[in-house]
Amino acid sequence: MSLTQDEQSPRAEARGGAAAPAAPPRPPTAKPKARPRKRKTSWKTALKRDWQLYTLAIVPLIFFLIFKYGPMVGNVIAFRRFRPGGSIFGDEWVGLRYIEMFIQDPSFWHVFTNTAVLGSLTMVVCFPLPIVLALMLNEVRQQYFKKLVQSISYLPHFLSIVIIVGMVMQLLSLEGTVNQVIGAFGGEGIPFLQRAEWFRFIYVGSEVWQTVGWGTILYLAALTSIDDSLYEAAKIDGAGRWRQTWHVTLPGIRPTMVTLLILNIGMFLNVGFEKVFLLYNPLTYETADVISTYLYRVGLVSNNLSYATAIGLFQALIGLVMVLSANLISRRTTGTSLW
Repeated sequence: MSLTQDEQSPRAEARGGAAAPAAPPRPPTAKPKARPRKRKTSWKTALKRDWQLYTLAIVPLIFFLIFKYGPMVGNVIAFRRFRPGGSIFGDEWVGLRYIEMFIQDPSFWHVFTNTAVLGSLTMVVCFPLPIVLALMLNEVRQQYFKKLVQSISYLPHFLSIVIIVGMVMQLLSLEGTVNQVIGAFGGEGIPFLQRAEWFRFIYVGSEVWQTVGWGTILYLAALTSIDDSLYEAAKIDGAGRWRQTWHVTLPGIRPTMVTLLILNIGMFLNVGFEKVFLLYNPLTYETADVISTYLYRVGLVSNNLSYATAIGLFQALIGLVMVLSANLISRRTTGTSLW
């Protein structure tokens, strides 16, 4: 028969044993204090507090409104018939007539193929070369030689496209430096600028010369943000220079690489109009004619602005889809994206 605690305690005292003292009650556990929520600053308060900083954005906003967003209203003439001297928004609604025209036009798809090939070659060649040059310059320990290489590689970026094209023409003409070198070795002169098969090589080569040095600046700036302790830890683990570059340097500049790659993909079909327009001629139309030059001839020379607007709208939509797709793939695979 079991006894309760009150019945057991007198028996324990009768046996001469002291009763066990009752355990003191536990103090109630204090509830953790909730962190005070940060009050969201309204845009009116932020504008009133930092209005001096926001005024710096007025000029860029005005520029984008006038020269970027304002012209978008003119895209309506891709669906309306535009006649010179009439309304700037077209005279009559024609629907998808101009879009069907360029879809069924074989010359447009030939131009589209040229643009895609030139854009692919430019991105494949010109995108990795600044990374390679930045990694090579990062390993140079003689500051004088490093600054000399940087100055020589940056210089073409500050020259206008007209000067760049003029220098290319002087070098590749029949009596230019390149043909003189070929003649010195017993070869015959090559009319580079009059042969369609040489145009893509000339265009991509001039792009490399003009842009690689300037693109290196971004990667050199990204290299300075890598923690030196990572290289020390890699040395302790026995990693050589190649392993350090692969496991420390490249992951350190990966966000910059991904950002520039997404931007380059967005400009995939926007092959430079000025350089192509100055370099090409009717003999090289087969490989040199791109969407931008085709739009110039169709829209301004032939005065068919509605048809040219429809093609330009199609090109812009493709660029938008490519940017969104590249950004989504990058965010899901590498965790880095523009937004």
